Amino acid sequence: MAIDRTTDLARVYDHTTVEQRIYAAWEVSGAFTPEIVTDAETEALPFAIVIPPPNVTGVLHHGSAFFVTLQDLMTRWRRMQGRRTLWLPGTDHAGIATQNVVEDALAREGLSRFDLGRDRFVERVWQWKEQYGSIITSQLRRMGASVDWTRERFTLDEGLSRAVREAFVRLYEKGLIYRGSYLVNWCPRCTTVLSDLEVDHVETDGQLWHIRYPVADGSGRGVVVATTRPETMLGDTAVAVHPDDERYTDLVGLTVTLPLVEREIPLISDSMVDRAFGTGAVKITPAHDPADYETGRRHCLPSVTVIDSDARMTADAGPYVGVDRYEARKRIVADLDARGLLVRVEAHRSNVSQCSRCDTVLEPRISEQWFVRTKPLADPAIAAVRNGRIRIIPERFERTYYHWMENIRDWVISRQLWWGHRIPVWYCAHGHMTVMRTDPTACATCGGNVRQDEDVLDTWFSSALWPFSTLGWPEETRDLKYFYPTSVMETGYDIIFFWVARMIMTGLEFMGEVPFRTVYLHGMVRHADGTKVSKSDYRPGDDPVEVIEQYGADALRFVLATASTPGNDLRLSFKRVEGARNFTNKLWNAARFVLSTGAEGEEAGQPGIFDLWIERRADEVTDEVTRHLEEFNFGEAGRLLYDFVWSEYCDWYLEIAKLSLRGADSCRATATRRALHRVLRRVVTLLHPFIPFVTEEIWRSISPDGRLLIQERWPSGAAVPAPREPLVDLVFDIIRSVRGARAEKKVEAARRIDAIIEAPESAPALREQSAVIASLASIAWLEIVDRLAAPPADSLRLVVGAATVHVPMAGLVDAAAERLRVARELEEATQQRDRVAALLANETFVARARPDVVARERERLRDAEERTARLRDALLNPSR
Repeated sequence: MAIDRTTDLARVYDHTTVEQRIYAAWEVSGAFTPEIVTDAETEALPFAIVIPPPNVTGVLHHGSAFFVTLQDLMTRWRRMQGRRTLWLPGTDHAGIATQNVVEDALAREGLSRFDLGRDRFVERVWQWKEQYGSIITSQLRRMGASVDWTRERFTLDEGLSRAVREAFVRLYEKGLIYRGSYLVNWCPRCTTVLSDLEVDHVETDGQLWHIRYPVADGSGRGVVVATTRPETMLGDTAVAVHPDDERYTDLVGLTVTLPLVEREIPLISDSMVDRAFGTGAVKITPAHDPADYETGRRHCLPSVTVIDSDARMTADAGPYVGVDRYEARKRIVADLDARGLLVRVEAHRSNVSQCSRCDTVLEPRISEQWFVRTKPLADPAIAAVRNGRIRIIPERFERTYYHWMENIRDWVISRQLWWGHRIPVWYCAHGHMTVMRTDPTACATCGGNVRQDEDVLDTWFSSALWPFSTLGWPEETRDLKYFYPTSVMETGYDIIFFWVARMIMTGLEFMGEVPFRTVYLHGMVRHADGTKVSKSDYRPGDDPVEVIEQYGADALRFVLATASTPGNDLRLSFKRVEGARNFTNKLWNAARFVLSTGAEGEEAGQPGIFDLWIERRADEVTDEVTRHLEEFNFGEAGRLLYDFVWSEYCDWYLEIAKLSLRGADSCRATATRRALHRVLRRVVTLLHPFIPFVTEEIWRSISPDGRLLIQERWPSGAAVPAPREPLVDLVFDIIRSVRGARAEKKVEAARRIDAIIEAPESAPALREQSAVIASLASIAWLEIVDRLAAPPADSLRLVVGAATVHVPMAGLVDAAAERLRVARELEEATQQRDRVAALLANETFVARARPDVVARERERLRDAEERTARLRDALLNPSR
C-alpha cells in the first residue's frame, strides 16, 4: 500500500496525533493479514504466534503490555524478512475469574447469581465480555499490536466450543477422562473445586494447639496431638505415630476417645509421621487433609466430612452444626479447655492454601469431580523437550518443566460454575451416562430423558487447545495445515504449568505434533517497589494506555523490550519510559536534520572516511541485531540500536557531517548527504519492530518508493564487510581523550583550548581531519606535528595509541597530580597489555580461535605495548 508522502517533519514529534492515524493505515493496508501460499510459490517458511488470550476480567496492565511488545517485535521482524506471518489474537472467557468479577458487580447492586438464575446470569456475563473485550482490543491497538484481526477468536465462540467438545469426547473414549470422588481443593467463596496449580501457598502466622486424646481403656493414659486446625478434629478417624517411636509402642493398636464427640478411633502406626513435629502423634482426618487422605486409604479408614461446601460445620460435627469453621474453632478450643483437654497453645508459622483468584483459605474436601488422566499425556510431552523438538528459553526452565511433568497428578477439570463450557455429559433417571459431541435428545443407553451435567470445564482445558483450535481444528482447514505447528509460544514463566505444558500435551495428543517449536518465557513486570503488577493490585499508571497518552506507545515498548532479559523480572520505572521518549525524540530530530540537508542525490564524489565508517558500522549493527533477534536476545538488540543511533550516528556522525556539508568540496558533501540518508533509512528500518509508530511516521518522508515501512524488507549487512579504518578510531580516541581531560580539569564547556598532537606515524592523515578534531574537542588552536622537540610548559600529556596530545593548561594543571594520573594510566595499560599477551601465549586459544579474532588480539597487543611505552616515557621524562 502506498503512503501519503511528506518531505517535511514537524518540529516536535507529537505521538498523540500520529499513533492512531498510523495504526489505521496499517489495518487498511492489510499488512496484518498473511496470504497463504504453497511451498512451491515461496521459499519463506510461515511464521505464526498465537497470542496468550487475555482474560475478559477487566483492562490490561503492563504485564500484558510486556508480552504484546515482545510478540509484536517478533511478528514485525519476521514479516519484514518476507515470512508469511500470522499473529492470531483472541481473548479467554476465564471462567472463575470472570464469574467472580461479575458476581462482585451484582453484589454492589444487592443481588447474587442465584437471584438471576443460570441463564440470566450467563447473559449478564456475556454483556461484561462485550464491554471489556472491546476495551482489551482497543488497548492492543494502542500498543501497536500488528495482529490479524480477521482471525480474532474467543474461547467460548462457536468454533472453539466445538473443539472443546471434540477433545473431551476423544479423551473420554480413550479412557483418559474419568469421574471419581477424591480429596480436592475447595474454595468456599467461589464454591468450586480448584486444581493444584490454582492454589497459592501463603506462609502465615498462626497457632499450634496441643490436645489430649484419652486412651479408651480407662487406664487414665492419653496421647497428646498437635494441630493447626482444631475444628477438623471432629472428623478424625485415627491417631497416628511413627512405627519406630518407642514412646508409643505399647499404645499402637489401642483406641483413643475423640474429645467432644466421644467417638473411639484407633491409634495406628505409619512411617509418614514426623516424630519431631509436636509430640510425634498426629490426628488423621481423611476428609480434610491431603496427607491424611492418603493415610486413610492405606489403612482403610473411614472419611467423616465435618465442613461443608460453604465452610460451615456439618451434622457430623455434632453440637457445632451450621457454625462457620472459624467460629467453630473458637468454640471447640474453649470447650477443650473447659474439659481440661487443652494441654497448651504455642505460636506457629505454616503454609496456608488460598484461592489464587479470591485469596480465600481453601478447604480440602472429598468431592465427585471429572479428571484427566495426565501421565499418558505427560510422557510424550517430556520427550518432546528432551529430544529438542521444543526448545525452552531460558534453558534453566527445562529443569522446572521436567520436575513438574515427571511428578504430575491427574488434572481435575470440572468446576462448579455457571460461566464456561458445560461438561458434555448427560444423565438419565436410571443412572446412565451419555457423552456426546452434540446435545442428545435422549439417553444413549435406555432412551430416557436426560439432563446435562451442571458443571463447567476448567478454563485451562479450552486454553490448552488454543494453538490448533484457533486455526480451525477439528476441521482440517487451510490455516491449520499452513500455520501449525506455530513457531513461538511467548508467555510468562508463571504459567508454564497452567498453560504451556498442557498445550504441549494436547497438541501431541490431538495433532500428533508439537504445538510450537520454541517456548520463550519472559519475567514478571514489577512496580518500582518490587511488587508484581497485577489486576488484584491495580494502581494508577498500571493501565498501559495511561502511560501511552503521556509518553507514547514507542517509549513504553522500548523500555519493555530493552530493560529485560529472558526469564527475569523487570521493574518498570517511568524515569526509564521518559528516557525512551527522549530517544524517540533524538531519532526524530536526526531525521529532521537529514531532511534539511536536501535530497539524497545521485552517486557522486568519493565518500570521506567517516561516511565509509558510518555505513560500515550500519552494516555491522544490522548483522549483530539480526543475530540477537535470531537468538531471542531482544534486549541486547534494542540496546545495541540505542547506542548506535544515539552515540555513533547522532553524537558523532551527524556532527562530523555538518562540517562536511559546510565545506567547499561539493562532491564530498553529496557523498555525506547520501550516507546520511542511507543510514537513516537503515536505522529506521531496524528500529521499526521496537518503536513502530515514530519510525513509520519518519518513513513517510524518506521512503524511496512510497510503501509502508511495515511492508519493507529487513536489511542485511554487506556481503563483504568493508575494511576498518584505523584513522577513524584514532580521531575518536583523541577527541574522547581531550574531552575527558577537560572534564577532569573542570574546564568550562564554552572555553576553547589549544592543543598539539604529536603523531610520528599518522600526522599527515590527522592533519586532513584537523577540522573534525578541533570542532568536536572544542580546540581553538590545533597543531599536528610528526615529532615535538619539547612539550609546552605546564601541559597535559595524553597518550592516545601512537599519538600524544599535549594540552597547555597553564594555571589549571597540578604537576604532582598530573604525574599521579599518568602513573595510574600506565598501571592500567600494563595490566591490559599483560592480559592480551597471556591470551596469545595460550596455544589452545591460538589454535581454536578464528584467524580474524587472533589477528585482532595481536593488533591489540601491539597497540597496548606502544601505549605502555609512551606512558612510561611520559612518566620518566615529563619535560620532553
